[in-house]
Amino acid sequence: MYVVSFLKTWLALSVLAILVSCSPAKPVNEQYQLNGNTMGTYYVVKFYSSDAPDLHELQQQIDAELELVNDLMSTYRPDSELMRFNRHADNTAFTLSAQTRTVVAEALRIAEQTQGVLDVTVGPLVELWGFGARGRIEQAPSDTDIANTRAVVGYDKLTLTDNQLTKSVAALAVDLSTIAKGFGVDQVAAILERQGIINYLVEIGGEMRLKGTKPDNQPWKIAIEKPVTTERAVQRILAPGDMGVATSGDYRNYFEEDGVRYSHLLDPRTGKPITNRTVSVTVLHPSCMTADGYATALNVMDAQAAMQFAEQHQLAVLLVLKTDEGFSELTSSAFKPYLTE
Repeated sequence: MYVVSFLKTWLALSVLAILVSCSPAKPVNEQYQLNGNTMGTYYVVKFYSSDAPDLHELQQQIDAELELVNDLMSTYRPDSELMRFNRHADNTAFTLSAQTRTVVAEALRIAEQTQGVLDVTVGPLVELWGFGARGRIEQAPSDTDIANTRAVVGYDKLTLTDNQLTKSVAALAVDLSTIAKGFGVDQVAAILERQGIINYLVEIGGEMRLKGTKPDNQPWKIAIEKPVTTERAVQRILAPGDMGVATSGDYRNYFEEDGVRYSHLLDPRTGKPITNRTVSVTVLHPSCMTADGYATALNVMDAQAAMQFAEQHQLAVLLVLKTDEGFSELTSSAFKPYLTE
């Protein structure tokens, strides 16, 4: 009886071993990728997972979230929440959605911290200079037009209380394009994390959020583009770790008149395009939305003021400057650990 029982047990274990060895191996950290269009640009989502996800369902969630961000904050959609606020021509409170309130609150915080260098009320100036929804201009506006437009610009003319936004000047308009794209990146990252995906890269038009690693514990590495219009070249390779990454530059979006180059980046303090030698600013921050806002503000500042601000607030910042010999770099103390070479 003992021998028979032993043989049965041995045979059962042998069959189990054969079944296990013949069953398909579970993929270990397979890479998946989703692509799409949003906010006038593209998005890319890459991630690794040992479980096969429902890619169709995941992409539907991502597209729906990004469509919502557009419906709330786009200046190119006349019926967006933001444009309805811009048409709100009195000083009564306007109720914001939770998403728009989050972005406006962060924009106002950075505006206060930078003493108005980041100012999301520059919308009328953006339109005046031909970089808004109304399209390009062929001639720079007059000083009188600039002065008249600046009279209805200023973050201090906005008041946010809970989810109620009011303006003290009826013609004031808000443009969140300097920060909303980063918010969209953060929202997509949140969708991935709710699905248990912890090794990912999300990009919307150059703004990124990264988390975790690639297989074999290899870090995500990204390239910072060299700020030239004639080619696509790499300025720096970074290993950001679990960070949001945003880059602001004036080397692609501009117009020229009589040999003068007018950048799309406006200085709210003058109402005119920036004239400093900073051509690209990259900021790392746990929030891509926050990195997005800081990158724009530091691009508007001159290089010395930008680096002083970065050191004061312990921000990871890379500045690329145009020189007579080519390009030079300035990096804050907090940025140096992320450089790979």
